[in-house]
Amino acid sequence: MRPPLIAGNWKMNGTASESDALARGIRRGLEERPPDGVEVLVCPHYLALERVRAILDGSTVRLGAQDLHWESKGAFTGEISPAMLREAGCTHVIVGHSERRHIMGESNEQVNRKLKAALAQGLTPIVCVGELLEERTAGDTRQVVERQAQKAFEGIPATDVPRAVLAYEPVWAIGTGRTASPAQAEEVHRFLRNTMTRIAGPEAAERIRILYGGSVKAENIKELMEQPDVDGALVGGASLDAASFVKIARYKE
Repeated sequence: MRPPLIAGNWKMNGTASESDALARGIRRGLEERPPDGVEVLVCPHYLALERVRAILDGSTVRLGAQDLHWESKGAFTGEISPAMLREAGCTHVIVGHSERRHIMGESNEQVNRKLKAALAQGLTPIVCVGELLEERTAGDTRQVVERQAQKAFEGIPATDVPRAVLAYEPVWAIGTGRTASPAQAEEVHRFLRNTMTRIAGPEAAERIRILYGGSVKAENIKELMEQPDVDGALVGGASLDAASFVKIARYKE
């Protein structure tokens, strides 16, 4: 049984007061009616981590970061180490988001190093894979996500694979309002699970959670979650509104 995970990626949004208000709204909404068996996670920007941690303390909502560096310390200006994230209260960290890959130039090899560093520090990495619009149009979706998954998990022992989470985020659906249909999402998720079987074996592949991300909102989450290989969602814009995010987390109602 794979417990569903709903994760909110706040990206580069939210002043201190806005982050505080959002965290309070999410906590209040989820405590009024806790979601049935759903794990909930929020990933604020670095400066808001400890503020949000204090607000969520004692609740069931977990805290994650949006990125990390693979080294433990050193002359890496602007970077954050895994230990720093743990100290700030993080349990999860996003790795290889498409905006890191396509805007910041992050490579598959860097994603692999970050994944290993997160696991070594006891963090749960959420490893993102996904294709560009031109890659989908060309029929290359499977090749792209297979290559990204293989490179990300290279050198990871099969027993450690289920400690990570995969997130399929078609780049053409992120922030565009376009969402992969439930059937399209399930097709890629099933392919990714088969890919993980080839990488780490059937037991690890069955246990690893695969999230869908890309214009997820309250109106489409239930249908997405009805797919057998969709184990949750990585939510972008809709996670910036407490009421919307709470509705997504309570998709079972």
